[in-house]
Order: sequence, then structure tokens, then C-alpha cells
Amino acid sequence: MSFTAYLWTLFTSALISSTVLPGGSEALVVFGMHEFQTHLWIVVFVATAGNTLGALITYGMGRLIPNKKQEARSLELLKKYGPITLLFSWLPIVGDGFCLGAGWLRISFWR
Repeated sequence: MSFTAYLWTLFTSALISSTVLPGGSEALVVFGMHEFQTHLWIVVFVATAGNTLGALITYGMGRLIPNKKQEARSLELLKKYGPITLLFSWLPIVGDGFCLGAGWLRISFWR
């Protein structure tokens, strides 16, 4: 596999993995770190870029949900702690929900 093809595959996998769709890009990152040892920072950057864009897409999906009153515990925590909660968006299962909830609650994108 060429390095360029690998990077596009990694980016796509990371993007899909960080949305509400199932997936995982960790194996591709490990593969890239082994096969392309002289380009470690590029591998990490591309995976991070894909994950970040996927989280922004999930945030945007949350913005599309009508803003109605919701009393769920996770939304209350998100309201209480705000953007700092998004530092945990990398967590499996609940992380995507944080991004979705942030969009739904209209938390400022720039914060």
C-alpha cells in the first residue's frame, strides 16, 4: 500500500470512527506507526484531523436536533460543565454523545 493511499484510508477510518457510526481506526494507526516509522507525526496528524472532523460532523448533527427541554443526566452534566466535557469526546460509546449533545445544546463552537 502506498503511503498516500494509507493516509486517505486512515483519515476516512478516523472520520467515520469519531461519528455516531461504528468503527475503529486504532489498528490503522498502529499499522502506520510500524510501516511508516519515518513519518510518525504525519500518521498522528492525519488520524487527529479525521477524528476532529468526525467530531465536528457529530456536533453539527446535534445542532440539527430541535432544541426542546431535556432532563437526562448526561445533558445536565454537559450544561453544567460545558465545553470542558468535550475533552472526553475520545471516550468510547459516550464520547460521540458529548459532541452530539454539545451541538444540541447550542454550546458555542469556538469555546
